[in-house]
Amino acid sequence: MADSCLFCKMVSGAIQPDKVYETPRVLAFRDINPQAPVHVLVVPKQHVATLNEARPEDALLLGELFLAAREVAGKTGIAEGGYRTVLNCNADAGQTVFHIHLHVLGGRPMRWPPG
Repeated sequence: MADSCLFCKMVSGAIQPDKVYETPRVLAFRDINPQAPVHVLVVPKQHVATLNEARPEDALLLGELFLAAREVAGKTGIAEGGYRTVLNCNADAGQTVFHIHLHVLGGRPMRWPPG
């Protein structure tokens, strides 16, 4: 856990997010600045700053993020209509919190390219 990391504070319970889903290794909560009617962030409880820092031994954890996204989509009612998962890596891609996280967006039609 990184002491100054916002998401690590949520994982530890120091900050209480609006939880949607949780496993022993993953936490999912509603984004405070939603970009769609459903916008949930899925984070590993282990601190990994960016995808660039992920190691081969993190492969199962990264897979768990996507399986959690599937569960979130089901719980929030967007699985059937469709949803988008997004993982930004570094500032130019839009990453603002440097703790790897997967966005789950849905509840409206998505456009491509995203912008």
